[in-house]
Amino acid sequence: MSETDPHIHVERKVVEAGPEVRNLISSTLGRATDAPGAVTTGCGLRVPYAMTSVRPESVTCLACREHAHREYLRFAGQIERLGRGPMPGVNITGAQLAEAAERLRDLARRFSGEGH
Repeated sequence: MSETDPHIHVERKVVEAGPEVRNLISSTLGRATDAPGAVTTGCGLRVPYAMTSVRPESVTCLACREHAHREYLRFAGQIERLGRGPMPGVNITGAQLAEAAERLRDLARRFSGEGH
């Protein structure tokens, strides 16, 4: 870890980062998960978890912003592909998947600096 790095980063697994995922795991398993002490970032550094953010407006590392932009676009594409095929037993509509993909694309735009 670099103690002199002033930047705010994103976790390498940006789509899985943040309290929402930990809350989902906690509610599924019935146990609380702790935030990690240190994480690997989108730019490849290992930094304290406190030096990361899931909010595009807070991330100051350009390489991490570019990484998050690519990852959110990739995940949006995966969700769209899910919506094209039959999904027996799944209670999610194609419209809901399209909305989720658009929210991910919006996040990607915010990480790229394009805004809304």
